[in-house]
Amino acid sequence: MTATAAPTVYPLTIENCGRELRFDQAPGKVLLLNGTSVAEVESFVALGIQDRILANSQSYGVSDDPSMVAEIRRVPTAGLKLNDNFEVPREQVLALKPDLVISTWAGGFDDKIGSVTRDQLAQAGVTSYVTPVNCAFGDPVASPADQDRLKTQSIESSFELLLQLGQIFDVQRRAVDHVNQARAKIEQIKQRVSGKQPKNVLVTYPGMAMMNSNGLPAVFAGGIYDDIVGRAGGVNAFAGSTSAELAEINAEALAAAKVDVLVIGLFQENENADKLAADLFAKFPQWEASKTRTYTSVSDSFYLGPLNTVAVEKIADAAHGKQ
Repeated sequence: MTATAAPTVYPLTIENCGRELRFDQAPGKVLLLNGTSVAEVESFVALGIQDRILANSQSYGVSDDPSMVAEIRRVPTAGLKLNDNFEVPREQVLALKPDLVISTWAGGFDDKIGSVTRDQLAQAGVTSYVTPVNCAFGDPVASPADQDRLKTQSIESSFELLLQLGQIFDVQRRAVDHVNQARAKIEQIKQRVSGKQPKNVLVTYPGMAMMNSNGLPAVFAGGIYDDIVGRAGGVNAFAGSTSAELAEINAEALAAAKVDVLVIGLFQENENADKLAADLFAKFPQWEASKTRTYTSVSDSFYLGPLNTVAVEKIADAAHGKQ
């Protein structure tokens, strides 16, 4: 599937989470809510439109793109201070008078966590936008279509965000070029691993142990995570698991998992992938990966965002050898 580009004709009207959004021109004062995401700010950087950002609250310590951390640090934050729910408080959002507020999930506009609501923004003349794949995330009354979109999320969800931002900001050519190049790269990897026995892949972020009720490294599976592993010629060791199920994984479940390839997710800039892998190999010597010392590392390329092809290639190289 090849994406094509056409200039934006304003006024532009798009549908977003059941709401109709109208843009009379490309927004110039964008506020990015946190949502423990970097998908949105990295997409702006990838499209070269970070100069449209008035205030950004998204950040990450490491990146699979050597330039990304520095690029994000250059984006204005306008002194934003997150509340106890790690979100930008309502008062700060309204005080900055943005023309567009973007949240990575529908719950980012929930007043129960101190956030501004979409209705409050509309009353202030501000447009609000939710990353399309996450319209049902945090919205119990989301449409069946949006619920299905969340359940079937994939790398295409990252492309959908890029292409829609390209349309809103009239930078379609940049978005289309990025998506087409990514699809071509993934197709090359698909051809390389085609016919080979799929490898069992465990993706774990030791630095996110707070996400596991047993204090173990966080395990990532389901949705886009399974898709990335699958396109790399692997099968996620905990494929199809829900967030609640992943949070309850214990040492016994990890020990019993079939793991041919270990993927270490890096969260903080002081983390050492070699040491983290060695620690897990020592704790779970029964894994095939422990016996062969087969592992790789990723950081932000394993999340929703513009860098997914990096994760696909790194996992494919570890599972089936470099081209």
